[in-house]
Amino acid sequence: MKLYIGNLAFNTTEDEVKKMLGEYGEIHSFDWITDRYTGKARGFCFAEMDNSDADTAIKALNGKEFGGRTLKINEARAKSSRKKRRSW
Repeated sequence: MKLYIGNLAFNTTEDEVKKMLGEYGEIHSFDWITDRYTGKARGFCFAEMDNSDADTAIKALNGKEFGGRTLKINEARAKSSRKKRRSW
């Protein structure tokens, strides 16, 4: 299952998030999202875990405070189900 991990503090590191998620199971893939122009973290990432581990992580971490912010963790939506952005 692919997870969306959002509302991360901008000073949170990739390793901190991996360590937090790793307590609930093996992480198969991890995508740390950065701004394409500045290279700075955008405050969210994606991780792929086994379904049972991902469900446990969601239940344990969604709404939990991490780095001074309340985490938002849920199953990531498929790209096709997201709203399309307008290009101006």
